[in-house]
Amino acid sequence: MVIDTEALSARYREASVDLYSKRLRITNFHNTQQENDLTEPPNCKGFGRIRHFRRSSNNDWPCNPLPIDPACRALGLQATNMIRAQVFQSAACNWRCWYCFVPFELLSANRKYSEWMSPSQLIDLYLDQPDPPSMIDLTGGQPDLVPEWVPWMMAELKERGLERQVYLWSDDNLSNDYFWQFLSDADLELVATYPKYGRVCCFKGFNSESFAFNTCAEPDLFDRQFQLIKRLLELGIDIYAYATFTIPAASEIVADMARFVDRLQAIDHDLPLRTVPLEIQAFTPVKGRLNDGTQAALRNQYLAIEAWKTELENRYSCIERSQSITDISLHTKQLL
Repeated sequence: MVIDTEALSARYREASVDLYSKRLRITNFHNTQQENDLTEPPNCKGFGRIRHFRRSSNNDWPCNPLPIDPACRALGLQATNMIRAQVFQSAACNWRCWYCFVPFELLSANRKYSEWMSPSQLIDLYLDQPDPPSMIDLTGGQPDLVPEWVPWMMAELKERGLERQVYLWSDDNLSNDYFWQFLSDADLELVATYPKYGRVCCFKGFNSESFAFNTCAEPDLFDRQFQLIKRLLELGIDIYAYATFTIPAASEIVADMARFVDRLQAIDHDLPLRTVPLEIQAFTPVKGRLNDGTQAALRNQYLAIEAWKTELENRYSCIERSQSITDISLHTKQLL
């Protein structure tokens, strides 16, 4: 079954945001399947979790510097291989990626597993703990079903004088243009100029086939991902990218990967150097979704990563490839 992204986005947005009271539905992890995969018990009365972002990876997969390097640079910290983050998770997503580590029952604005929370309440919970992390991660789900969440959190942090002490990080699956539909010019300016904010946008595949297989969405929405990230870059936001390389068929991986990197470079020559492929692993919710096609996709991602590495080696020098991801300048940025 193919997801109607526009209809589902509208439905979940309506169920996920209370604009009058500036609240949105936030997952409570207590008594959920996801709780079993957490390395530490949920915190913030169940509405948060501590995540340890680690640079290292398994096999020969490239290391993941996100959001470690952007956070360390913004906070003036020395380089490290692990950083703690306070995670708050929105309770809805408009796609159903088979490899998502979040159980699908937590992605439908389900009132059984979520409650209305305001940024003020979230920051209160964040501060009311010993040694709160210096980074807050707004994740999902798809946080941009409620794009107001990011500027609301920024305004709350500024109100408390925390805007230079806390690094804010958010995810975006590049599925809709709600960022421009629902945010005011003042909101856009706040997000674009906020001193310690980074945003990671996830390409759900490297061609339309892998995208549709991964998300259950229409294949042509793969193209819109490139349009949306370009618009975000033009605002001057500190943007990074993830990409997932799971695909059921291995026949055209090399050629399709070359075209994927071409499209990234068409936005900015160095955007591939700010793009981090994610190795997909079978967390507890994923195991129940595995079948012949997804098992093949898990294997094929290792063919795809070799094609990705070859493309980068052919297009960039060793010195360029060895730069910190935060030292890669993208020239599409411009002032509002």
